[in-house]
Amino acid sequence: MMDRENKRKKYDKSYYKTHACDEVFTCRVCDRMVVPQGAGTDHRNHCPNCLCSLHVDIEPGDRAADCGGIMDPIAVWVRRDGEWAIIHRCRRCGSLSSNRVAADDNPMKLMSIAMKPLCGPPFPIERIEELTALMGGEGSLR
Repeated sequence: MMDRENKRKKYDKSYYKTHACDEVFTCRVCDRMVVPQGAGTDHRNHCPNCLCSLHVDIEPGDRAADCGGIMDPIAVWVRRDGEWAIIHRCRRCGSLSSNRVAADDNPMKLMSIAMKPLCGPPFPIERIEELTALMGGEGSLR
């Protein structure tokens, strides 16, 4: 029975759409052992430590992507229901994907990604009063 199940995992491209991903793997970025327990979901798709993933899916669970590149976490966003998700970008092909935050994801890494745009605005922070005044605002921070 186990051989048949392993064969289905290997050759059935849509296997993970309907079956839990219960495999243990080693993260290719930080070398941590990643286990499915603690994720709060049946489909662990990124490392809870560094939040990196692999580009293996085109649609969630289809294992149809031939790229195999490392997917870096570049942003977070909040879904309509308030759930956070991570935006990943593939180092190899540039593809973007969105993945649910797992229950055991590194909270400091998530907050670091969320704060990144505020820490490096696309304008000189010293000129914020001047820029606000140009937009018709008072411009004063006092």
